[in-house]
Amino acid sequence: MRFGKIVFKPLKFTIIKHMTITVLLLILFSYLLGSIPTGYLVAKRAMGIDIRTQGSGNPGAANVYRTVGKWAGILTFIVDAFKGFIPVCLALKVCPGRYGVAIACGVIAILGHMWTIFLKFRGGKGVATSAGVFAALLPIPTLLAFASFVLCVWKWGRISIGSICACVVLPLTSFFIGNHPMSVNIMVSAIGLLVIYKHIPNIKRLLAQKELKFEDGAKKRKENEAH
Repeated sequence: MRFGKIVFKPLKFTIIKHMTITVLLLILFSYLLGSIPTGYLVAKRAMGIDIRTQGSGNPGAANVYRTVGKWAGILTFIVDAFKGFIPVCLALKVCPGRYGVAIACGVIAILGHMWTIFLKFRGGKGVATSAGVFAALLPIPTLLAFASFVLCVWKWGRISIGSICACVVLPLTSFFIGNHPMSVNIMVSAIGLLVIYKHIPNIKRLLAQKELKFEDGAKKRKENEAH
């Protein structure tokens, strides 16, 4: 019996150590993947410009759409979304049953996008990456939030309004639709508030009626091409 305890303790320690290293590697991977500055790279590749010096100065999908073009913006959004989707799915696969690890990886990926190490910690607002994270964790609430985003953009013509609306709808639907763990609901609410916080400059421009509309970029590009 004593021999069994002696063998079991080192074995238990080895398993815990292995899982700890695995979790740390997942978190590091999540941050580095989230930090990839998609919008910056797409704009550089397509037009040779620094997207941070154009339009709103944000290296996200919306500014890329307005400055570079529709397909560049769509590509940026899709890649940014996968930056959040992949770490969560990987965490669920590698650490089954440990929902907290998946949540942590999702949060870290979003933070990596917002404060990317590759652009001196000045990243995007986290909308697309958050969408990818929540699509993996909360598919139905995310779909409803995306629908509210599309509806608001269609109604008011401003991506920022759609993003803020989605940040309100997602926590509400997460609480009331499905039996999600409270940790997930808290995480959704916290990330929603963080994304809204990142939109404070947009809110100020909205109040001053200076916020760019969805189609403004396309009009400006056509005017430049005409000249």
